[in-house]
Amino acid sequence: MKQDLYHQLNPYVRLKETEILAPNFYEQLIASDLPKIKELLMGTVYGKYITEDFPNNFDAVLNQELLASYSELVERAPKPEVVFIFTMRFTLHNLKVLTKAYYIGENYDHLYLPDGFYDLDELKHAIETGKSAVLPPSILKSIHEVKAYLAESAILQGIDVIYDRRFLKEQRRLGEEIGYPELLKEIVVFIDLTNIITALRCLLQKRTQAFLTAVLSSSGSIPKETYLDFAQKDVSSLRDYLLTTEYGDLLSPALRGDEIDFSQLDKIKDNRLTELFASAQTEAFGPLPLLAYLNAKEVETKNLRLIITGKKSGFTNEQIKERMRMTYDI
Repeated sequence: MKQDLYHQLNPYVRLKETEILAPNFYEQLIASDLPKIKELLMGTVYGKYITEDFPNNFDAVLNQELLASYSELVERAPKPEVVFIFTMRFTLHNLKVLTKAYYIGENYDHLYLPDGFYDLDELKHAIETGKSAVLPPSILKSIHEVKAYLAESAILQGIDVIYDRRFLKEQRRLGEEIGYPELLKEIVVFIDLTNIITALRCLLQKRTQAFLTAVLSSSGSIPKETYLDFAQKDVSSLRDYLLTTEYGDLLSPALRGDEIDFSQLDKIKDNRLTELFASAQTEAFGPLPLLAYLNAKEVETKNLRLIITGKKSGFTNEQIKERMRMTYDI
């Protein structure tokens, strides 16, 4: 994809970046109570979605703004699949929810989240019939795999395992097909860190090698077989190995001593992805500004959710700050 295809979109992205909440604004939010937070957010892009019941429906407010941004960029992007890399997680959520609803005979339509690409009826039709004129073949294949699994098992956890693995595989496939080195690098790091966190959890839970084979992705830079070699070993063996890899320095703050800090690992993963796009601040051409904006919106949503949930749960300001994801001034 030629870089100059973005020369019209990037000025618009720069304009949208001015709406991203600045680090000092988060300081104001953290120092405030819920009524004051609501008042502060009324002056931002979130204001148009806020209702009287804001503390109880803040998830809907955050999702509305996030998905509005994604939908708008789907229409403008030279390659909409770049946006789908980010909204695919909503598609994944929808597939999980609607598949479970179909097989247990319940209606979970209210849990559907628009992803900017596939509407509720399209997904339900694909799940019910195994056919679709709009879904990518790889996603349709995951639906077929789930159907085959449920024909032999009633354990619904398998639905999540299959969709999660297929999700990462589709991310890698799209990254290679689209052909942007910056995007593919982000995807591979995302898959590697997801695999690392999953493998560590599995070893702590004494999961079998067969289970590890099912839940880990083969689409990262570290071969799946490497993790499988540790299936019958203590988690400390995997931890020691990870510290010798290219991710060693990155992961070390969460792998010190005998305890593994999974909360810290999740934060490290998010921050690393933000760092990968930090160079977009100096890019005038190509897809980096769009990718950085999409990442910034997702981080913003996570931070706002953390602040509001923290306030409702009685966290101290310091506890909230410790869990905040990296942001940067636009």
